[in-house]
Amino acid sequence: MTWLRRLATLAVLLFFLFPIANLAMVSLKSQGTIALAGFFPKELYWANWPDAFGSIALATYLRNSAVAALGGALLTVLIAVPATHAIVRHRLGGAFLPSFILGTYVAPPIVALFPLFFLLKALGLLNTLPGLVLVYGVMNLPVAFWLLSGFVRRLPVELEEAAVIDGAGYGTLLWRVVIPLLLPGIVSTAIICLILAYNEFLLAAFLTRSEATQTLPVGLSLYQGDRQLRYGQIAVASLVGMAPVYFLAVLFQRWLIRGLTTGAVK
Repeated sequence: MTWLRRLATLAVLLFFLFPIANLAMVSLKSQGTIALAGFFPKELYWANWPDAFGSIALATYLRNSAVAALGGALLTVLIAVPATHAIVRHRLGGAFLPSFILGTYVAPPIVALFPLFFLLKALGLLNTLPGLVLVYGVMNLPVAFWLLSGFVRRLPVELEEAAVIDGAGYGTLLWRVVIPLLLPGIVSTAIICLILAYNEFLLAAFLTRSEATQTLPVGLSLYQGDRQLRYGQIAVASLVGMAPVYFLAVLFQRWLIRGLTTGAVK
């Protein structure tokens, strides 16, 4: 049974690594040989790598994605932690509010495009990174509530009651008792929300118009040639864009797994 388990593990590993390996091979092929060559390039074509950074402002798009995703994840956590604790522990909103929060995530994002557009325009945040941070921070609140609610339910209520008896206010209770105990859940939730914001395309494409504010998913759509897409350069940009996400996933894999299991189960 051990060799069967290892064989199954290898098959799953190859299944997930094959698309990345294919991207790496495409990034080393010339435009004319991508459709004709096999999996491995006949000749290594390294020009795709400098051309990918020269065709568009790839570094700028990467920076914008990082700023929007980090800021959005931080805003999500700042709102979600006290809100989730109040809803779960104190039954704020009864049974309706949790269902309503989770129900908002069911609607397709496109239905919110025009309301968000006019809202950001009224606030003077249209086509700005702070506006994108605000949108991403609010967009991922249902996910954060879903993940954090499981962690809040597992907190010993006796610790909170003891802090209240000792005279702690609600702010002190959150800062001194709840947040330290919730820290693993907060970190895993923040990372998951960061990845969701980093990969988002629709809202970024609709709410940003300039190179200074557009994100990497939008930038990938700009690799247009005269008659066809520059697939080699797209592969390079995709590999470069995936690197930070994979680094975070490997670095915080235990926290991510805990957030997707412990925090998601009642």
